[in-house]
Amino acid sequence: MDIITIAIAGLISLIVGTVFGISVKRLQTFRSKVAARSEAEHILEKALDEQRSILIEAKEEAFKLQKDGDEELKERRGEVRRIEQRVASREENAEKRSQNLERRERKLNDLEKEIEGLYEKAEVVKSQSIERLETVADMTMDDAKDVIMATAEDDYRHELALKYRDMEESTKNEANDKARMILGQAIQRLASDVVSEATVSTVPIPSDDMKGRLIGREGRNIRSIERNTGVDLIIDDTPEAVTLSCFDPVRREVARLAVSKLVADGRIHPARIEDMVKKSQEEVEETIWKSGESAVLEADVRGLHPELIRLLGRLKYRFSYGENVLMHCLEVAHLAGLLAAEVGANVKVAKVGGLLHDIGKALSHEIEGPHAEIGADIAKKYKVSHRVTTCIGEHHDDEMSSVESFIVAAADALSAARPGSRKDTVENYVKRMEELEEVAGDFEGVAKCFAIQAGREVRIMVEPDSVDDVSATSLARDVVKNIEEKLAYPGQIKVVVIREKRSVEYAR
Repeated sequence: MDIITIAIAGLISLIVGTVFGISVKRLQTFRSKVAARSEAEHILEKALDEQRSILIEAKEEAFKLQKDGDEELKERRGEVRRIEQRVASREENAEKRSQNLERRERKLNDLEKEIEGLYEKAEVVKSQSIERLETVADMTMDDAKDVIMATAEDDYRHELALKYRDMEESTKNEANDKARMILGQAIQRLASDVVSEATVSTVPIPSDDMKGRLIGREGRNIRSIERNTGVDLIIDDTPEAVTLSCFDPVRREVARLAVSKLVADGRIHPARIEDMVKKSQEEVEETIWKSGESAVLEADVRGLHPELIRLLGRLKYRFSYGENVLMHCLEVAHLAGLLAAEVGANVKVAKVGGLLHDIGKALSHEIEGPHAEIGADIAKKYKVSHRVTTCIGEHHDDEMSSVESFIVAAADALSAARPGSRKDTVENYVKRMEELEEVAGDFEGVAKCFAIQAGREVRIMVEPDSVDDVSATSLARDVVKNIEEKLAYPGQIKVVVIREKRSVEYAR
């Protein structure tokens, strides 16, 4: 009975709770609907407000656009009016110009008619003048033409004969000059004892007692120096100096450094000599590499093989007629680059060819053959382009296969021929001046002759009574031919003939 009562009470509680929960849920749902409806009404009012504001803004924007359009239309209309005014003004000017052109055309027609009349009169005067000339000369116009043509033909034949003779003589002279050039190059490459700057170096010593120490007991020190360096050490009566002699400039420089270090150190014996020679060789090799690198950078040349750079550095110790070969190569490279830029050739090929054109001289004591061929072979060995090797191999040839070869040869000649580039002895200089004055003074009517500007100009004073103005011009040409036939000289020589006539009277 109690259990049933409890069950009924629980069932009633469940029913009551369920009803209460449903009522609460319905109440919450109603409240949510009321809140949602209120929020929807609020959103709707807000949307309506935004719609009204957008409409107001759109109307304002439309009004503004309409106003701007009206202003732009007004400006366009004003511009159209101005253009119409300019067109009208131009039409008026064009009409005025056409009227002016018509007036000018009428004037030109009148002038043409006047010129035609004058031309007819001139023809009449010309025919009358020709008739008078034929009457005075007792010769027709055709006869005069024949005489003039015959005279001109004789003159041309004489000129041609002179040119043929000059060409024949110049061919003989060129052959002799070629032979002299080959001999001169051979002598220069051998670097004989005459060129003392290229084969001999002098090392100062503090006292003559050092000479005995350099010789050593029974000559062991001097033999060790000569054996390790390959240089002849000459110890003679020259005070406070010893001389090093060798054809190879690099070995001579190594020996000079080694002997200088031995003299400064004071400890001279075979082991010390060998050590100093080894250190000097390392210093010279470093100097050679730095000199080659510096030359390549200065010439603005890239991509050369390291061995070519080293050979360029060796040229620092090589001299040709007193001119440093490395400086000469740099100068040729710069000149070749400038010339190539002027004539439109390949500047890079010309520069590299100019820098390497004498590279063969770095090995000309070790390999037989002309230095141009040696240099071309070295360049081919280290993968230098064919155009550059051609410039190197042809820079002393008479016939060349490329524009760059001509440029390198011309730059080489310019560098060698410029004043001060190469040394000359005083005796040879004086002898050349005397020969120049003697050759220029062999002609009749020459009073005085002076060689000036280091032999690059000759001034000839002539006797005014025996040489007139026309003969002075002919004398200058004859002197030039005589100089070209009898003398060998670099560059060119300017010949100046001066004729001065003075008339002096005294008023008493």
